[in-house]
Amino acid sequence: MGLCYENGMSVWGKIIGGAAGLALGGPIGALLGVAAGAAVDAGVRAASADPEATKQVTFTIGVIALAAKMAKADGRVTREEVDAFKQVFRVPPEEMRNVGRVFDMARQATAGFDAYAKQIAGLMRNNRPVLTDLLEALFFIAKSDGEVHPNELNYIRAVAKIFGFSKPEIDQFVYRHVGADPECPYGVLGVEPSIDDAALKSHYRKLVRETHPDRLIAEGVPNDFIAVATRRAAEINAAYDKIVADRKAAGGMSR
Repeated sequence: MGLCYENGMSVWGKIIGGAAGLALGGPIGALLGVAAGAAVDAGVRAASADPEATKQVTFTIGVIALAAKMAKADGRVTREEVDAFKQVFRVPPEEMRNVGRVFDMARQATAGFDAYAKQIAGLMRNNRPVLTDLLEALFFIAKSDGEVHPNELNYIRAVAKIFGFSKPEIDQFVYRHVGADPECPYGVLGVEPSIDDAALKSHYRKLVRETHPDRLIAEGVPNDFIAVATRRAAEINAAYDKIVADRKAAGGMSR
């Protein structure tokens, strides 16, 4: 179920209103204004008067813009990448045309991806779990066609840097997604196999707290984006369980 306003319409049905383009401001607002053209939606005007609703719409548009720019990073947008975008953001079929307009305009817009990334970074400052999930979504789209193109990898690295992640943190993202063995449970958790039991357990609990859907909902993240956190949480739990089982079999830690 998507984010709803007073008339019950999903956020996807609101993102193309011309009034929202004026209310949001910055490159994201400009993108929305261009995509909407002359259309004006009274519901968007009402939503834009609410700072929290405006924040949610801005975040949603920004995510679409970054996904579109990333998909074009290797010079072409594949069907697999488009399908991956739909999986991540669970766009209702009746809203796909509207979202497609924003996606296509973002690919063609003169504004660089860094402008959108900076606006999102400012919007979600001090909210690292949300920015982490956004990077997870970009990796998911990049990998959907079977490989992460070097240009896509450079793109995600650049976005992560704008979001304020350090080089070691970015390297962990890359190791986990495109390392020699991305399915390795240690890679999924972003830790070295040599980590001791206590540090592993502490790191696992931190990841669980950061990716819990309830926390993101409380932060005002659109419901459509919670699926990313849910998928990541499942990966974290499965990876930790495998490590614990392997270590128990070797006479080591208990859960």
